[in-house]
Amino acid sequence: MRLTTTTNVSVDGVMQGLGGPDEDRSGGFERGGWAIPLLDTETGDYLNEVYGGAAAFLFGRRTYEIFAGSWGAMADPSTSPIAAALNSRPKYVASTTLADPKWAGTTVLHGDVATAIGDLKARQDGTLLVPGSGALVRWLLANDLVDQLDLLTYPVVIGQGTRLFPDSGPDVALDLVSSRTTSRGITIQTYRPHGRPEYVKSTVDPEHVMRDATSGRRS
Repeated sequence: MRLTTTTNVSVDGVMQGLGGPDEDRSGGFERGGWAIPLLDTETGDYLNEVYGGAAAFLFGRRTYEIFAGSWGAMADPSTSPIAAALNSRPKYVASTTLADPKWAGTTVLHGDVATAIGDLKARQDGTLLVPGSGALVRWLLANDLVDQLDLLTYPVVIGQGTRLFPDSGPDVALDLVSSRTTSRGITIQTYRPHGRPEYVKSTVDPEHVMRDATSGRRS
């Protein structure tokens, strides 16, 4: 399976409470529901396609509980491609504390989670989609388990809340595979990780860097 993360963030990297005011108030977050007013047809179609094309889903515990209480509680999931996929396909949760998941089709991954996810990727075909789940995404990146990172950036600064990448975490070099902007300014970018970034090893003269950049050379 190809492990793909799909994350909606603001320009300042906030991913908390995008769907509604009471979706996630942890940490005193008061600015929930910021994504919905900006959502456009192109982004909706894209998300329907991504979720609809997933063979299975992988969550961190917090995101799983949010999804179970919303998408998992829909009276008629067939009215939404996202709900239909989430309710009919296998769901996995990386958690050491979730003991009795109520959402049908859920398996909790205990113990050596990296090995369990590696086994899932090796023995099945299709896409293993990770919606949201910031802490899990960072852990997956640190353990070289991410094949593709999809990032949807909304044109808004939230100013508070949990960010996808906080002040410290793994460093990852990314190849940009595709990028487009929707009619309401949402950028949809697909990246593939390829090891650690390169860093300058010595102090560089800014004028020298600019001169090389304008001439098409790397210093």
